[in-house]
Amino acid sequence: MNQKKTTRQIKALGLCSGGLDSILSALVLRKQGIDVTWISFETPFFSSESAQQASDQTGINLIIQDITEAYMKMMKAPKGGFGKNMNPCIDCHTMMFATAGTRMKKEGFDFLFSGEVLGQRPKSQTKNAMRYVEKNSGFDGDILRPLSARCLPETRVEQQGLVDRERLMDITGRSRKIQMQMAKEFGIKEYPAPAGGCLLTDKIFSNRLRDLLYVQKTDETRLLQLLKFGRHFRLDEGCKLIVGRSKNDNEQILSFYDKTRDIRLRHAEMAGPDVVLLGNFSDAHIRTAAKITASYTKSKPGETAGIKINKNGKETLLQVRTPLPGAFEKLMI
Repeated sequence: MNQKKTTRQIKALGLCSGGLDSILSALVLRKQGIDVTWISFETPFFSSESAQQASDQTGINLIIQDITEAYMKMMKAPKGGFGKNMNPCIDCHTMMFATAGTRMKKEGFDFLFSGEVLGQRPKSQTKNAMRYVEKNSGFDGDILRPLSARCLPETRVEQQGLVDRERLMDITGRSRKIQMQMAKEFGIKEYPAPAGGCLLTDKIFSNRLRDLLYVQKTDETRLLQLLKFGRHFRLDEGCKLIVGRSKNDNEQILSFYDKTRDIRLRHAEMAGPDVVLLGNFSDAHIRTAAKITASYTKSKPGETAGIKINKNGKETLLQVRTPLPGAFEKLMI
């Protein structure tokens, strides 16, 4: 090993999801005296909430960066393809390392790291996938995976003595026994379940995203955010209806409601959901939306329901007959 002679402290920038592996990878390096910082990326599909909690728990500095615009460009044609759903995991990791690498150079970090474990995920955490990420990120040689480093080829980071390879880990596979034992040793008591927080791995969310990208043909950020809430109905290729499921859903949907572009619907007398009609809509679409709104109240099928229609700040009342249950099920995304 060629020891790199330096009198300053080595600095490392790590990708952080907030999960246990992310936490441990940073603590393994910090134990070697390395100054570690995390970076967490945000899009409508994943947030930095867990990373912030990990930062609060460990005292490790956290950088948060929104990458939605670049992410959506990548989503249109990921070179590594999608996983089971709309998850472009390999190209997602590549983009994150590329973005973090740019920051590494600009801000004086010595290398990048992540909590990836060899063999933990069948598509994105194989040797081939990890090598793909290294080569395509533009930072080949600068990426270290501390939890599996001794099972992987030696990196420039190790060769130059920036870290001690013998004090890194050799974890592989999906078992988390070793990580859980390490968590006890490091005094880490709280961490999220390993299922992950990326909505792109969810089947229903992925169906809604495909519909938005390939039917409505838009990736407007506001509409991407709305995919997370309520029931979604496709009325035609340019028009969609979102129906709240709960009080929280209603609040979230209304937080993205644009009264200059959308129509808001609600039963005039009964408790029920907040409903938003988006896109290019006609009077026929508004009537259909009103019927769907009525169907999610206690109004009985065949009864006349008064639905408040709020359009451009003006409210009108539309009378419709409440449909039979499931009458518009075929429109649900």
